[in-house]
Amino acid sequence: MKKFHNRKGGFTLIELMIVVAIIGILAAIAIPNFLRFQLKAKSSEGKTNLAAIRTAEESYYSEFGVYVSSSASPATIDSNVKKAFVNVDGANAGFDRLGWAPEGYVFFNYMVTTGNSGSRFTATAQADIDNDGTGQTWGYKKGTVAGGDHGNSLTNCVVANLTPETVGACASSYGQSVF
Repeated sequence: MKKFHNRKGGFTLIELMIVVAIIGILAAIAIPNFLRFQLKAKSSEGKTNLAAIRTAEESYYSEFGVYVSSSASPATIDSNVKKAFVNVDGANAGFDRLGWAPEGYVFFNYMVTTGNSGSRFTATAQADIDNDGTGQTWGYKKGTVAGGDHGNSLTNCVVANLTPETVGACASSYGQSVF
């Protein structure tokens, strides 16, 4: 009697197709989560540097009695590409006077606006880390908003939405809808 199905080992085509389907399902779940966590990590740069700016401003204020304004540095943001930090105010001004600069390249640009009396400030960080054409802006405000002397010229930051003395999102959707 002759056997027609003499299997010596290996996998059948059905078994290989099942393994490929399982890998595809796992990838469909894992890749979006990985991208979301990557965006969260990039977003944390802005919040961390705002906290550092706050500390530098408070140190400067305790010594000189005023807060320091700083222009948006670097001057522009480019999609989701890191760029070198450049203090656009120049030597002995802005962030240089404050004694603050981030290490290495940054996704965000940073700005500090002070009130007319120099006794309050708003610091903001803006970037487009998900490259969708809409920037996200994080902020910190010290003191109260009064008489329009405490605004910030960076877009997408409603200073009134910020909780005083807390680093937070300038709009409720930042950190929520994409991430």
